[in-house]
Amino acid sequence: MEVINNILNFTINFSDKIQITIKGVLLLITIFFATSFFLKVIRKIVSRRLEEEDKDKFKAIFSFLKYFIYVLVIIIALDSLGVKIGVLLTSSAALLVGLGLGLQTLFQDIISGIFMLLDKTIHINDIIEVDGKVGKVFEINLRTTRAMTVDDKVIIMPNHIFLASSLYNWTQNGQLIIESVDVGVAYGSDVEKVKELLLETGIEHPKVINNKNLDVLFMDFGESALQFRLRFSTKDSFSLFKIKSDLRFLIDTKFRENNIQIPFPQRDVHLIQKKE
Repeated sequence: MEVINNILNFTINFSDKIQITIKGVLLLITIFFATSFFLKVIRKIVSRRLEEEDKDKFKAIFSFLKYFIYVLVIIIALDSLGVKIGVLLTSSAALLVGLGLGLQTLFQDIISGIFMLLDKTIHINDIIEVDGKVGKVFEINLRTTRAMTVDDKVIIMPNHIFLASSLYNWTQNGQLIIESVDVGVAYGSDVEKVKELLLETGIEHPKVINNKNLDVLFMDFGESALQFRLRFSTKDSFSLFKIKSDLRFLIDTKFRENNIQIPFPQRDVHLIQKKE
């Protein structure tokens, strides 16, 4: 027993003011594992009471709080074991300042990620547009958000850009979005026929919803053409560029079949010959 006590009371000297015994090390390890166990229990209890859509948000926030609690528990445990934390922090002040400056962007991303999860700025499967890039969100973490573009490329965005830049959430108000395709026809065309053909184009497309949003607007008398706009709604916002392309192909086909011209800009040049 005396041998065991001697081993447990063996002191490790890191410096004149920072000392810890083997007993203290074992106690510190025990406290660490006990904290880990209680955190897992708390996580399971809270997760059971949350709705399915909130579980991922809680998981992300909890992972950040978990490391914060670990650090806090270790500091308290070391202080109770007689380790002078103030001396330790003072001796490593320069290192902490350097780490703080280096991790500034990381902390910005983490705080932004927490705000995004709490105020429900974006959700999984939302279609977002940031800095001209459009993608479908498939993962939200504390530091980054990942989205898949229409050409199957993954955009990895640090979360702080969502606070620093304008974010367009195409599906914030629901899955149904309203979009449009513009087209010009030659002067002298039958405008009622143009409207009819454009409406037929929208009705025939399988991903365009035939509702009150399907409409044709006579936008303007342009310099070289009569300007029309086909407004439509769809639930497949991620395929929007493909839908618009399909509609333009259909419009071109129908206009050719009905002898309606899509003009190009023209200019009349008058030459005046001076008399000698």
